[in-house]
Amino acid sequence: MWPLVLRLLFFLLIVKPFLLLAVGVNVRNRNRLPRRGPALIVANHNSHLDALVLVAMLPLRLLFRTRPAASAEYFLRGRWRTWFATQVIGIIPVETGGGRPHDEVLGKVQDALAAGDIVIFFPEGTRGEPECLGKLKTGITWLAQQLPDVPICPVRLCGLGRVLPKGDWLPVPFFCDAWVGEPLRWEGDRQRFMAILASSLGGEVSRQ
Repeated sequence: MWPLVLRLLFFLLIVKPFLLLAVGVNVRNRNRLPRRGPALIVANHNSHLDALVLVAMLPLRLLFRTRPAASAEYFLRGRWRTWFATQVIGIIPVETGGGRPHDEVLGKVQDALAAGDIVIFFPEGTRGEPECLGKLKTGITWLAQQLPDVPICPVRLCGLGRVLPKGDWLPVPFFCDAWVGEPLRWEGDRQRFMAILASSLGGEVSRQ
């Protein structure tokens, strides 16, 4: 119970006021965001603020059913960081190292979607350079194939990499935009799916 109360207070008293006062986020096509789970919100990744902004874009009633997938190697380092990331932010830890199969790496993400949660997922796998979409990894296609009825909502974030870029800890006020694209679903063509998703996130699919 207490972690849920702390999560509510964290977003109400810290995240939302900070975004309102220090980071102006203009959300375009907000009506395309999911109104219930299960759903995947897929976005480009340039800043630690990305997941918090995406959670804050949703109605407060969805807070306890919205979970960002995040690197276990980064967020599960140390007792207090682990507690805060899993209990307050509610991340789904993803262990990305070791070249293991998708069902081992993304099993917890699949379980959360099957349980009806909204999962925030960054298909680049790591933070990249501001305004540059990195290579999309194949995990997103695996999830789409496993759960073809789950809608995938692409969101292109612009400007957050300048507010809190990779390697920095002091936010710089900056006006940001978020473009919500048309929902996608798996239709069986991997190349087409990746191309449409990459285009929705502001880049082009990397040819393999």
